[in-house]
Amino acid sequence: MSFDQTILKLILDASLIVKIVMVILVLASLASWTLMFIKSSQIRKAQKRLDVFEDRFWSGISLNKLYSDLAQRTNREGMAAIFFGGYHEYARLNKGATPRQLPIIDTAQRAMRVAETRELDKLEQNLTFLATVGSTSPYIGLFGTVWGIMNSFLSLSAMKQATLAVVAPGIAEALIATAIGLFAAIPAVIAYNRFSDKVDRIAVRYENFREEFTTLLERQVHLKKDDV
Repeated sequence: MSFDQTILKLILDASLIVKIVMVILVLASLASWTLMFIKSSQIRKAQKRLDVFEDRFWSGISLNKLYSDLAQRTNREGMAAIFFGGYHEYARLNKGATPRQLPIIDTAQRAMRVAETRELDKLEQNLTFLATVGSTSPYIGLFGTVWGIMNSFLSLSAMKQATLAVVAPGIAEALIATAIGLFAAIPAVIAYNRFSDKVDRIAVRYENFREEFTTLLERQVHLKKDDV
């Protein structure tokens, strides 16, 4: 009998509780891998949109032109959403009489912070699931292992002669639960740390852009006050 066939036989011969633990861990692993692919694509697209918008923003295009172009789009994401939220408030307050500097800048900043929080929340959504799988899977697998080993030793009480050959299969099938738990946990932890780091880097770029854009708006407010 090959090694793979032996492992399969041990899984099929495991007790009901151990089988349930294995199924839970396999489902958690499949769900976490699915989420990893989704999050990887989502974050990669967010980084690409960020690069494209930054290049366009600093290309010398007028803020009014950029705002008008974004206003025609129904789907504004990432840095474009932050810019649109801030400039929309700035333009709205700038339509009437000359505003005081603090209210208009503070309002624009608040709008940008709201948009930034919303965009980061999209990127962070469901990341806690990976953290949960990474932190709980080893313990769930350990529970299956303890249960399996306990059953193996309890079965010895019904035997007149206890040998390693008798108890070994039960212990082996129980240890498979721990192995599956680690298989589910390790990739989830690595992915969570990797994605969290990328989201943090994007958040820093969002914050830097918000501060730089606020400086540009302050300059425009000063220029308007000087013209009056």
